[in-house]
Amino acid sequence: MAKVAIFDFDGTLSLIRSGWMDVMVPLCVEQLAACGSGESETELRSVVEEFVWRLTGKETIYQMMALAGAVEHRGGYPLPPLTYKKIYLDRLWLKIRNRIEDLRAQRVNPQQYLVPGAKALLDEFARRGLRLYLASGTDDANVKEEAALLGIAPYFGDRIFGAQDDLNSFSKALLVQKILSRTGGMRPEELLVFGDGYVEIEEVKKAGGTAVGVATSEPECLTVDDWKRQRLINVGADFIVPNFLSLHELISSLFADASVDVQCK
Repeated sequence: MAKVAIFDFDGTLSLIRSGWMDVMVPLCVEQLAACGSGESETELRSVVEEFVWRLTGKETIYQMMALAGAVEHRGGYPLPPLTYKKIYLDRLWLKIRNRIEDLRAQRVNPQQYLVPGAKALLDEFARRGLRLYLASGTDDANVKEEAALLGIAPYFGDRIFGAQDDLNSFSKALLVQKILSRTGGMRPEELLVFGDGYVEIEEVKKAGGTAVGVATSEPECLTVDDWKRQRLINVGADFIVPNFLSLHELISSLFADASVDVQCK
């Protein structure tokens, strides 16, 4: 029976940053194309999508480090990863600025930027007494503000963790280890994770926990994205959902210790 649940943030609970890959991937392709390697845009996009996906869930700087490495590999002169990160965040801000400002001014219902059914799931877990953690590769201050704007911060209390300047101070792997070591008598099988990226699924599965892959087709979040689904299954997800609307089915499966590929509507 689960006692602790770790949630990724962007794409798992929050849709504020929906479309971030449509900003990051073109930026990375643009930088690689400037190296003049002779590769087609399709070939470069394939390279970029591989490392962006593989590092989704880790701090954003790791994707920028991978970009710098790919530029160098092609004979280019990479910018510092922090510079790439700033360029990316500046471009992403242009995409999400209105969303953040509307939420700050309370001009929109926060539910508009939550994966459907997310709040009901958090309510159910709180009712069951699960200890909830929020962990994200997005910068710590942004995660905390955006969780508050969406009205879900109280479910997590002081257990909200985002990227830090010191890369050794936080990672999802470290969080999993701390949870298992600090929660007295907790067994690995009592740990749940919900995520749409490689990292959180892999870390919890390595520890012996149960993983729910959120393979939602954004921004509507009504159907499974097949591209995400296959990758989440490949990394070990026990369940695949496009949202949390079929709450009863999901809860029944999780707390019956079932281990099947359940697709909730």
